[in-house]
Amino acid sequence: MHNAETPRPPRSRHLRRLLAVLGALVLPLAVLTTATTPAHADVPPTPQGWNLVWSDDFTGAAGSLPDSGRWIVDTGTSYPGGPANWGTGEVQTYTSNPQNIGLDGQGNLRITPRRDSSGQWTSARIETRKADFKPADGETLRIEGRIQVPNVTGQAALGYWPAFWALGSPYRGNYWNWPAIGEFDIMENVNGINSVWGVLHCGVNPGGPCNETNGLGASRPCPGSTCQSGFHTYRFEWDREGSSGQLRWYVDGQLYHTVTQSQVGATAWNDMTSHAGYFILLNVAMGGGFPDGVQGSPTPTAATQPGHPMVVDYVAVWESTSGGPTDPPGDGVDARSTIQGEDYQAQSGTSLETTTDTGGGRNVAQIANGDWLRFDGVEFGSTAAHQFRARVASGAAPGVSGLVEVRLGSPTAAPVASFAVANTGGWQNWRTVPANMSAVTGTHTVYLTFTSGQPADFVNLNWFTFSTS
Repeated sequence: MHNAETPRPPRSRHLRRLLAVLGALVLPLAVLTTATTPAHADVPPTPQGWNLVWSDDFTGAAGSLPDSGRWIVDTGTSYPGGPANWGTGEVQTYTSNPQNIGLDGQGNLRITPRRDSSGQWTSARIETRKADFKPADGETLRIEGRIQVPNVTGQAALGYWPAFWALGSPYRGNYWNWPAIGEFDIMENVNGINSVWGVLHCGVNPGGPCNETNGLGASRPCPGSTCQSGFHTYRFEWDREGSSGQLRWYVDGQLYHTVTQSQVGATAWNDMTSHAGYFILLNVAMGGGFPDGVQGSPTPTAATQPGHPMVVDYVAVWESTSGGPTDPPGDGVDARSTIQGEDYQAQSGTSLETTTDTGGGRNVAQIANGDWLRFDGVEFGSTAAHQFRARVASGAAPGVSGLVEVRLGSPTAAPVASFAVANTGGWQNWRTVPANMSAVTGTHTVYLTFTSGQPADFVNLNWFTFSTS
C-alpha cells in the first residue's frame, strides 16, 4: 500500500479513469474482418524525412530469447528495492522461461502467460537496454510496434493486460520517482476488450497536471479487425518541432489522442523531457488495477484461460530529419495543390525510385494489391472537391490491372473515388487519369489504396490532386 505522500509506481490505474474511458467500449461494433496482412512483416522502409534510430525484427531460432544486446528480460515480482507486484497489483511472476517468452522462428516475439497446477501465473516482461530514446531539439521521435494482443475474449480473457510502453530513464535504479520522470503508454489492452488505450503519466501523484493516478488518456476500438483477431500498428510520436511540444498516439495510422505541453504546464513537461530519454517495454501482466477496475472484481478468475500470447512482429524507432517529414502532422497540405506521392507520412508495400516524368524527382513504385499510402492533414476547405486526378504509369503484363482508390481516415474505409489502370506502355510512360469523387470538405487523413486481382505490381504513382470540377 502507498499512502498519499508516497509516489505511486508506474502503470498504476484508478477506477475513475477506467469508468471515464469505458464509454468507448459500448459503441456498437460493425461486422469485423480478419486482418489480411501477414503474421510477419519486416520493419517498414524508412519514410522520407526520417532516420531509423533503432529496431528489432525478432528474427531468430524458434524458442530463443530476444537479442540480449537489445533487451533486458525482467524476472520476479518487482525491481530490486522497488514496489511489490511491479506496483500495479498484477499477480504473475515474470520469468525468462521459453514457455513464457521467446522468438517463434517466423520473425515474431511471443509473450505467453501460463498457469501451473497450483494456480500460480507466470508471464514475461522485457525492456530495451537503450534508455535514451529522445528527439533532438526541433525533431520528432516516432516509436512504433506491430502487435497482435492475446487472441482471447470474454470470461476466458479476464485479467489479461498486454502493454507496449516507455518509461523515463531516471526510473532505473530509483523506482520511486514516478510519475515525474514520465510514462508513455503506447498501447494497453485489458480483458480481451476490443479497445486500445494510450495514456500519459507525469507530474505528481495524486492529482497534478496528469490527473494521477489516472493519467491523461484516450481509447478507441482497433480499426478493421479487433485488437485480438489481427495485427495492428501502434505508434507514439514525441514532437519537439514547434515552440510547444506535443505527444500523439496512433493506431493503424489513425490519430486518436494528443497531449500538448500547455496542457501539463512547463514544470511537469520539463521534468519528463529534460532527462536523457526513455526506455521501451513489452509485457503481458495478469490481473492488477486496470483489468480489475474494468471488470469490477479481482482478476484473473478460474475461467481465465492461460496460454494466449501477445505476438510482436517488430518494434522500431525513427527520428525526423531537418524539421521532420515533408508534411508533418498538423501542418496540413492543400488538397488542390500537386501532392507528390513520395511525400506520404506512412506507406505499406511500396518503394521510391527516380522518375523521368516532367519535373523530375521520385515516384512511388512497386505498387501491388493491398499496398497503400497515407497523407496527413489534407485540407479540402469548405468548397467541396468533386474530382481526383493522379499521374500514373504501368508496365504491367497483359491482363494485369488494378484500382487506384481514395479513402478517408482509414485504409479500409469506403472509397470516395477510384479509377482502373492497366499497362500504359511502360513503368515511366506517364499519363494523368481523372476520376469523379464524392463531395469532400474539411481536413482529412487521405489514404491511396491499390487493389488488384493479381499479386503482380500494376502501377507507379508520381503525384495526385483534387479539384472542384
